[in-house]
Amino acid sequence: MADWEIEVLGTRVLCRQPGRYIGWPSVVRTRENELIAAFSGDRDEHVCPWGKTQLIRSRDDGLTWSEPETVNDGPIDDRDVGIIETPRGTLLIAWFTSVAFVEWADRLRKSYGDATVDGWADKIASVTPELRERWLGNWTRRSVDGGRTWDEPVRTVGTAPHGPIALEDGRLLYVGRGQVDGVPAITAEESRDDGCSWQVIGVIPIAEGESMDDMHEPHVVETAEGRLVAMIRYQPNDRDKQYMRQAESEDGGRTWTVAHPTPLYGLPPHLIRLSNDWLVVAYGRRKPPYGERIAISRDGGETWEGGEGVEISSGPSGDLGYPASTELADGSILTVYYQIAEPGEKTSLMGTHWRIR
Repeated sequence: MADWEIEVLGTRVLCRQPGRYIGWPSVVRTRENELIAAFSGDRDEHVCPWGKTQLIRSRDDGLTWSEPETVNDGPIDDRDVGIIETPRGTLLIAWFTSVAFVEWADRLRKSYGDATVDGWADKIASVTPELRERWLGNWTRRSVDGGRTWDEPVRTVGTAPHGPIALEDGRLLYVGRGQVDGVPAITAEESRDDGCSWQVIGVIPIAEGESMDDMHEPHVVETAEGRLVAMIRYQPNDRDKQYMRQAESEDGGRTWTVAHPTPLYGLPPHLIRLSNDWLVVAYGRRKPPYGERIAISRDGGETWEGGEGVEISSGPSGDLGYPASTELADGSILTVYYQIAEPGEKTSLMGTHWRIR
């Protein structure tokens, strides 16, 4: 039995957009002690044409937050926002774009109604082959002035909801799902120029008998010893088998162990290393009991404590999750995620403040 426990200090709505849908956030605490949460906001629904990359900020450890700032509002759906601060102090966001609202329009009518989907008609008609070629893909974007202005987007091979991480050697590493030579893969990309460009340096192998069709939305963390631990959303058709997979690298992301099962049921992962060198993984549980969960490793990812995860927040339905965490100056932790805050509402950006005792 673990000799630690979780104390939840509070849960609150960080951003609510009445009548609109928010999804798939990340959070960073900058060297100036500012919290920035990034998400896809101002949406009709989980799938729609209108998603925007938006940011909110807090200078009081998450007690109050600014109004949303829009960074990306492209001609197709901007989804899943990762955010980090690089070793040079640059803010870097990662996201991907989608035209699922075109390809799935007929079946989405059953979920959202004719009026909602009919409201997309002009946007659907605008999605030409030329527009797809220009805008569909996986992206990062940099700001060297704290988010006041942003460079032009840069394409990446892979994508993952929480984006890249900064390594101790100054590189940025992005573990995502992409394609190598036309074949789906969990890729490791590095940037040696502060996110101006990316190069694939490795691929995570999967176990014999498992399928890349079931591997999605990875994230990675660097341990105190310099080992990389990546965790992957594993989603076979059998929901009872959806335990996340994990792989490790001892050479900076060039080679990896075969992805292997963990005891953690849920999706997708976000990993951080605390100031005491423990690892924390946060993830959502989308079957009853719904909620946001965490697990802890005190041995660099060799083992995970907390059974199938310790709940830090419960949810009313399976439309929730993508939690991401950051450690505050006092050693407590803020985890942000999306879910329905009140019955009858669409999803909001939520935050739970907690600590380990």
